[in-house]
Formats: sequence, C-alpha cells, structure tokens
Amino acid sequence: MENNYTKKIISTDSEDQTNELLTEFRNGNVAAFSKLYNLHVNLLYNYGYRLTTDAELLKDCIQDVFIKIYNKQNELEGVQNFKSYLLISLKNKLCDESRKRIHLSDVAIEELDIVSSDNVEHNYIAAEKEKNNHDFIRRMLDKLSPRQRKAIELYYIEEQKYEEICVSMQMNYQSVRNLIHRGMLKLRTCAV
Repeated sequence: MENNYTKKIISTDSEDQTNELLTEFRNGNVAAFSKLYNLHVNLLYNYGYRLTTDAELLKDCIQDVFIKIYNKQNELEGVQNFKSYLLISLKNKLCDESRKRIHLSDVAIEELDIVSSDNVEHNYIAAEKEKNNHDFIRRMLDKLSPRQRKAIELYYIEEQKYEEICVSMQMNYQSVRNLIHRGMLKLRTCAV
C-alpha cells in the first residue's frame, strides 16, 4: 500500500513542479522552459519510441514539439494536463512526419511496417484510470478512524487473517471483526 502512496506523492510533486514551471515560463522565465524540457524529454522519448523505431525522426519531432511550445507560450494557458498535451502533440507530430515521408518515399504503402499506437494509448488510459481509483480509495480510507483503516488495510490489502490482525493490533478476535465490519459499513455509506 505504501508504494501506491509513494507513487501518488511523486506524481503529485511532478505535476505541481510542472505547473509552477509552466507559470514561470508564461511569465518569461526561459530557465523554466529548460527545466520543463529536462523534466519531460525522457517520457516523450519512451512514449515516441513505441510509435516509431526511427530514433532520429523521434528526436527531431520532440525538438519540434518543444519549439512550438516555446513559440506559442501564450496559448498554454488553457492546457489542463501538460503531460497529456505533450504526448498528444508528439503523437500528432510523428503522424504528420510519417505522412510526409510516405508521400516522398518510393516504398509502396503495403510494404511499410507501421507501429501501432493503440497499445500506448490504451496503457495511458489504463494508467489514468488506475490513478483515479487510487485517489478514490485513498480519500475513502481517510474517512475511517486510524484503527478501522489499519484493520481494513491488514485484512483486505495485506490479506492477513483475523488471528494475525488480532496479534498485530493487540485486540481480541470479535473486536477485530467488529472493527472491520463497522469500517466497511462506513465506507459503503461514504461511497454512495
């Protein structure tokens, strides 16, 4: 359970840092733009490499995405999720460049080996859903008393038996069962 919280804290810190850097960049701080680039370039490269195996094309497209952002910094105000904006911009740029190369190529379209982006998009959507689920679960668990929360985490997340929970929480068997039952009732009423 702590790993999920750690991932969430790191993710939130990264998002907060990105938002601060975006604000600084829109206010004219060029160093903030450089930090934005350094913060996201590896993510873009890893994402783009799933769309194309042409490393030079990928590097050029990443540079083009950031050049466009630099030149149109005033248009970034409406961007809610900068990471998604970057990923979509890169995908669009790669598609545009691939279309240009197909038109300029002597290779028949049937001979091209196009890497599908469906898997990447599906993985990204799945990760976003998982993040939302973790946020929801964390908010729900925060509504429980510390003892209820610990008992429910031990039983459902760490999959301990009632007897093990009795020992670790220094409670008797029936008290642990009652604590978990009341906690689950509270979660059900809060979730509605």
